[in-house]
Amino acid sequence: MRFVAVLLLILPQLLLADEIAEAKKRWSDSPHGPLLERILPPTFEARQLPEPGSPGARLTRQYCVQCHNLPNPAMHHAAKWRGIVERMVPRMEGRGNMGRLMADMMAGVQSPSLAEVKTIVAYLRRHAQKPLDPKKYPEAFTPAGESFRLACNQCHVLPDPQRYTAKEWRAVVARMQENMEWMNRVVGTKPVPGEPQLRIEDINAFLARYAKKN
Repeated sequence: MRFVAVLLLILPQLLLADEIAEAKKRWSDSPHGPLLERILPPTFEARQLPEPGSPGARLTRQYCVQCHNLPNPAMHHAAKWRGIVERMVPRMEGRGNMGRLMADMMAGVQSPSLAEVKTIVAYLRRHAQKPLDPKKYPEAFTPAGESFRLACNQCHVLPDPQRYTAKEWRAVVARMQENMEWMNRVVGTKPVPGEPQLRIEDINAFLARYAKKN
């Protein structure tokens, strides 16, 4: 029984590894590969998906990695995910906004059924970014929260500090810093006169003050 339990735990990751390998091979064989690979940063892994054994996680892995790196459900708040997924489906079908080029780029890509789209949207919305309530965290809009605002607002809504513990936030912030560097966003690693500087220690300090307790 223990062997079966372990197998069930690692099987989704093994299957995903095959799917990612297949997608990367398709990217490497395609003249459009570099464009597809640059759509999302590569820092989010399958083991970090919430409810990794759920149908929503499985379908997200199955369809999303065909065209780009795995998305984190917390990339967007719940209200945005439906429109994003519904915009992706025609592209997977080769009917995107790039005409014949889109059809060429999506050669061999599978698209989800209507039922699968609903499952994916529900999953992403359930684990989406929870926006910060300005009334609950007024410090976020003072100089003490400036680095936090500058960093997070570049890519998504300001997150609720209660989403993670202080220790978990440090790991999340480190991953976000990698993402910003990958996307050529402001990261504060080399000060430039006149440009805002993101101070990671200030971001972690702000989040720690309001983070979820252990």
